[in-house]
Amino acid sequence: MIKGSCLCGEVTYEISGDMGDITHCHCTSCRKAHGAAFSSVSAVLIKHFHMLSGEKSLKSYESSPNKHRYFCSNCGSQIYAHRKPQEHYIVRLGTLDNDPKVRPTNHIWVSLKAPWYDIEHDGKLKKFETWSDKRG
Repeated sequence: MIKGSCLCGEVTYEISGDMGDITHCHCTSCRKAHGAAFSSVSAVLIKHFHMLSGEKSLKSYESSPNKHRYFCSNCGSQIYAHRKPQEHYIVRLGTLDNDPKVRPTNHIWVSLKAPWYDIEHDGKLKKFETWSDKRG
């Protein structure tokens, strides 16, 4: 079982079936909604997505025709998006609490990527377990 939750912990969910490949979406609406260079997402069949708590705290925003983004009304964490009439949700992987056992396979909408984000250089960036300086 894959579990997930929002930042404040009010909204919790689990995924009982397989997840699709992980995609990094660089479209303008994903970048703005997440405040990041891209959004990491995966498709999950609606029948495999189960709310455990906080369903009444979910609010939605129609970011494009027939596409709603669902987020915690308390902390703002995006949980999933749904485009009618699709039979799957697009789960926002930043809210996962454990390893989904799938890995990223592609970047989409790179034509709209943030101009400051260099995809080619990303894998070569320095990596730190915590802060990059001596903060405590």
